[in-house]
Amino acid sequence: AVVGQETALFDETIAQNIRLGRLDASDADIMQAAKDAGVWDFAEHLPDGLDTLVGPRGSSLSGGQRQRVAIARAMLKSAPILLLDEPTSALDARSENLVQAALERLSKGRTTLVIAHRLSTIRDADKILVLDRGRVVEEGTHDGLMAADGAYAKLHALQSAGIDPDL
Repeated sequence: AVVGQETALFDETIAQNIRLGRLDASDADIMQAAKDAGVWDFAEHLPDGLDTLVGPRGSSLSGGQRQRVAIARAMLKSAPILLLDEPTSALDARSENLVQAALERLSKGRTTLVIAHRLSTIRDADKILVLDRGRVVEEGTHDGLMAADGAYAKLHALQSAGIDPDL
């Protein structure tokens, strides 16, 4: 299953967008995925709940809400391998925390590959590969890479100071 930074939603209901993860899913399966991904947290306050139309490309939802719908879809699919491509890059801090919690639940028991610039997204990874110009320059855990005081530690220091290293 894939969760990218740009979530592809269709001009259908929240439930129908989640169901794309497994077309034969029951309504109970859809509800469970919605709860596990944090979708129900906002959908229960909408007039039509999970039957709310999301608009073209999900335009009636915030970025964090669209991400959580994509996570619910991936949870429903229950694939053994998960690819997360910058899943929190376009989110504010509150939405990032909600999405990060859902991603942690989604990743349990799966091989998960995460592509991220925000180091908070990968902090708990079993293995982190640091790339520079397409080459692996470091690898290890967060603690090991911090102790090595190399490229990862420098990126961490910049991000902690609120500086975008790409500028």
